[in-house]
Order: sequence, then structure tokens, then C-alpha cells
Amino acid sequence: MRESPVEIVTGAAVVLIAGGFLLYSAQVTGYGGPSDGLELSASFRSIEGVSLGTDVRLAGVKIGTVTDMALDPETYRATTELTLDAQVPIPDDSSAVVASEGLLGGNYIEIVPGASLTTLADGGEIVDTQGAVSLLQLLLQYISGGNDQGS
Repeated sequence: MRESPVEIVTGAAVVLIAGGFLLYSAQVTGYGGPSDGLELSASFRSIEGVSLGTDVRLAGVKIGTVTDMALDPETYRATTELTLDAQVPIPDDSSAVVASEGLLGGNYIEIVPGASLTTLADGGEIVDTQGAVSLLQLLLQYISGGNDQGS
């Protein structure tokens, strides 16, 4: 069996294009490997809708991604590891909120900066957090007439 040079060049081009797509998808989803960003942790009551690679935003601008998630068996809270742009200083009294892009949009983590003059160092923790709000629970509460005081 004899291969023509055109087939070899076409096969090489297909392999190179496939590798480019893999590299692009790894960068977009945050799976591009270790980065030299600022590593912070945060503990949430609920991170519903957040997954690895989810955006971390400040004032609507992406400044990082979620790089790890785990359940703390002692507190029953979801602990997350965030990798942020090291060029963006985060005040140590900032808060992290699981926010929604809309009714049909996905969730992301919004950093709400505080007023402190000291900033979080690499390996620091954002203590003030607010978990995801379940739209289904809000809708059911609205339909049932608000607060259930019991019978």
C-alpha cells in the first residue's frame, strides 16, 4: 500500500487542527494546567450551577476561574478554590457571591470588593460568602403565598 504526499499532508493538517481545538478548549474552560495566578479559597452553603472552569468576575469582568470544588464533611459546606489574576488586588474584606446570568443563563462567582486597604495574599480565604439562590424555591415560596407559618 502506497501513500501519496497529498494524503500525508492532509492527515497532518487534520491532526494539527484537532490539537489546536483541544488547546483552545483547555484554555477557555480553565483546564489549561497550573497558572501563576492568585490562589484563594471560599466556602459556600450552596454552589448550585457552579462547576470547574466557572468564571470568577469582578464588576462583570472575568478575573479568574473555579479550579477545585469539594464538600467539607464537618461543616457540610462546599469549599472552592479560585485562581484569580494576580494583577487584580482583592481587599481582604471582600465577599464572594454565586450569581446568575439570568433566568436561562448559567451561574458564576462574583467578587464584591470591600473597602480594606490590605489585600488577600496567595492561599488566602474569602470569608464572607453567599451561596446560590434557587429560583425554583423562590417560585414555590411565591406561589404558596410567602412565609409558611404552619397550621
